[in-house]
Amino acid sequence: MDRHSGILLHISSLPSRYGIGTLGREAYAFADFLHAAGQKYWQLLPLGPTSYGDSPYQSFSTFAGNPYFIDLELLAEDGLLDRAELEEIDWGGEPGYVDYGKIYQSRFDVLYKAFRAGYPRDREAVERFAKENKWLDNYALFMALKRHFGMKSWLQWPEADIRLHKPEAVERWRKELAEDVQFFSYLQYIFFQQWEALREYIHSLGIQIIGDLPIYVAGDSSDVWAEPEFFQLGEDNVPKEVSGVPPDYFSADGQLWGNPLYDYDRMRADGYGWWIRRVEGAGRLFDIIRIDHFRGLESYWAVPYGEETARKGRWRKGPGMELVGTLTNWFPNLSFIAEDLGFLTPEVHKLLRSSGLPGMKVLEFAFDAREPSNYLPHTYSPRCVCYVGTHDNETVMQWREQADRADVSMARKYLGLNDAEGFHWGMIRGGMSSVADTFVVQMQDCLGLGAEGRMNTPGVPAGNWRWRLLPGDANPALAKKLMQYTRMYGRL
Repeated sequence: MDRHSGILLHISSLPSRYGIGTLGREAYAFADFLHAAGQKYWQLLPLGPTSYGDSPYQSFSTFAGNPYFIDLELLAEDGLLDRAELEEIDWGGEPGYVDYGKIYQSRFDVLYKAFRAGYPRDREAVERFAKENKWLDNYALFMALKRHFGMKSWLQWPEADIRLHKPEAVERWRKELAEDVQFFSYLQYIFFQQWEALREYIHSLGIQIIGDLPIYVAGDSSDVWAEPEFFQLGEDNVPKEVSGVPPDYFSADGQLWGNPLYDYDRMRADGYGWWIRRVEGAGRLFDIIRIDHFRGLESYWAVPYGEETARKGRWRKGPGMELVGTLTNWFPNLSFIAEDLGFLTPEVHKLLRSSGLPGMKVLEFAFDAREPSNYLPHTYSPRCVCYVGTHDNETVMQWREQADRADVSMARKYLGLNDAEGFHWGMIRGGMSSVADTFVVQMQDCLGLGAEGRMNTPGVPAGNWRWRLLPGDANPALAKKLMQYTRMYGRL
């Protein structure tokens, strides 16, 4: 990765008339904004279909795209929807936030109309798409079954044979739910048609896409249901232990994520084929893949299934360089970033060095007035990615208001922050001017937003992933200012 910069903005955060950002006109407009601002990278969160809690890190499939991101105006232009009918639907009253409840109530009904209009025409193309994407059969049946069983987790489906993915039951239900299977297949066909057109346009501007690969997949996913042999499951495919992180300075109970853990012995015996297929799928979406919770590949925190907190977990050894090396060697044309935040041991540092991957530096973590920090820019080596903050952090203006006063004072002195430039622009300057090869800033911080712009608060189950850009926010004046900083610090 050469010396460049980019902006973090998820697809859901784009403006649109229909409640949530999509792969349509506003996505193309934001790519134009990035180009005008001299940016090389557009960083996204995971693009999979979201489940309970609306988190992109808990998806029904590691391979599928989120149907919410299918652009309805493009479907109307294709003759599959009536634009007037779309205008009559209540998509939510606040243009600056996603109302997931209203999206959930209406979106699939609208998409089903598009399916009824378009599937007969596109049937052969959808069948070719399914042959090229082997994961689709299991995913489409999984979603059809979820709808049939009232969207319950597959662990709660009443029939044991289909819960356990028995071949005879799979074939029987595939026939019984044939229309819904076709529907969910068609949504993926449309998603990838729209995504590939957008990605081609982004590339035509010289921009690359950075995307997240969550280290774990959701328990309630087609991935676990269809291939349980690759996970640490017990009787009836119930997890033995689940994921999380241990208690620390910030949380006395740790964080209980609850994802099933991988059976790395089984994966090793398969040549890590599951991971290879997973990264191959991510490569269809992204040019650069940020491996979430990289430290979990060295060792991971395993919590007994059924625990209410992460306190009673234990450290277990991960696959380390064996898996990382397999992936980097298998995909020489993909670039990777290691999300090396959290509790880091000498073994994790060694894995990062051995991998040769760039790690992350977060400016909001740098200014601890009590002790030295390796997030301060003068400690960086070029091979890293500097962020002002990530989707899990406060916006920088929120950080200014909520952080310890001594830490904020240190930031002011270290970076020469002043009111004339603006606190948020001074922090952007601090990252832009660092020796880090890559610098990424959240769009919210370019706009100088406070707490209202925060994307996610870890450990808080509701109210996350909602923030949206307002029409006109990504304007020529802002692009010009970003371009000035980008040129000044040699990142064009």
